[in-house]
Amino acid sequence: MANALFNPYKASRLTESPSVNMSSDTIKIALIDTGTYSFNANDQYYSAVSSAVVGTPVTLGSKTTTNGVFDAADPTFSSVTGNSVEALVIYKDTGNAATSPLIAWIDTVSSGLPVTPNGGNIVVQFNAGGVFSI
Repeated sequence: MANALFNPYKASRLTESPSVNMSSDTIKIALIDTGTYSFNANDQYYSAVSSAVVGTPVTLGSKTTTNGVFDAADPTFSSVTGNSVEALVIYKDTGNAATSPLIAWIDTVSSGLPVTPNGGNIVVQFNAGGVFSI
């Protein structure tokens, strides 16, 4: 699998439903064990992937949206234990997993994946060209 946007997110960019503002909304990133969840482009909400999350999702900081490219500061996940991690999911956090829209599936980054948690921090380095583009 390669990095991809979830289909409902792509459709939302055309209809604004559900609304996602990559600059001002709370955008989070979660570590994913692909042994528990396999990418499905049609999944819409965080509840579809939540059982595969390893550790605690992190709020993305220093977000930018320039010329159709979304970028953010490289996230650090603190004191991670659990299953191996092979991918990341980016989503808008509404406070409810059943209404938090999935945005992107990331399994290719500069460094940090795959990783087996050992109780330490996990730092993911995004590609220099940004996290994703539309």
